[in-house]
Amino acid sequence: MIGYIRGIVTGIYKDYVILENNGIGYRVFTSSKSIVDIDNGVEATFHTHLYVREDEMTLYGFATYEEIELFKKLISISGIGPKAALSILSELSVKEFMIAVMTGDTKSITRANGVGPKVASRIVLELKDKLDFDEAMSLEGAGSSEEVADSSVLADTVLAMVALGISDSDARRAISKVAGAADMDSGKLLKEALKNI
Repeated sequence: MIGYIRGIVTGIYKDYVILENNGIGYRVFTSSKSIVDIDNGVEATFHTHLYVREDEMTLYGFATYEEIELFKKLISISGIGPKAALSILSELSVKEFMIAVMTGDTKSITRANGVGPKVASRIVLELKDKLDFDEAMSLEGAGSSEEVADSSVLADTVLAMVALGISDSDARRAISKVAGAADMDSGKLLKEALKNI
């Protein structure tokens, strides 16, 4: 219904902002990552989704198109509501979340407040085939935008690093910083990623 709202930020709260547009103050619930990048009195654009239930109409919005699309994918999963989706997007960047899903890293997803192992496993199961690995690796944030050509190379490298005692999230961050990762096999990628630890 409402694709985005551009307006002046007139209030910043724990999990929402007030965005004034043409004399109307819209309360837009958002992630802590979106809130960090804005200030009162500045113009901002939020990509939005109107969540409608019998007893409520709530506007959710995010600074990037990728975030709002991921939010919509999350709330389409049975048992995942807007609060859990917001919690996930507050804890993980879009890129970190997509890599966690594609590598089956439920532990990183459970770092989000209110998301337990069963819910994280359901998310991985539901979204694993719906996310684009190349898109995940090309997104901004979490280091370099170099692409890893094959998801199995990434998965093998993460598993090898975990076997060496490195956490899943640290392993993925180290891999994302490797320049030219798209042309590497898992052995070479592991060697280069270890330099970033």
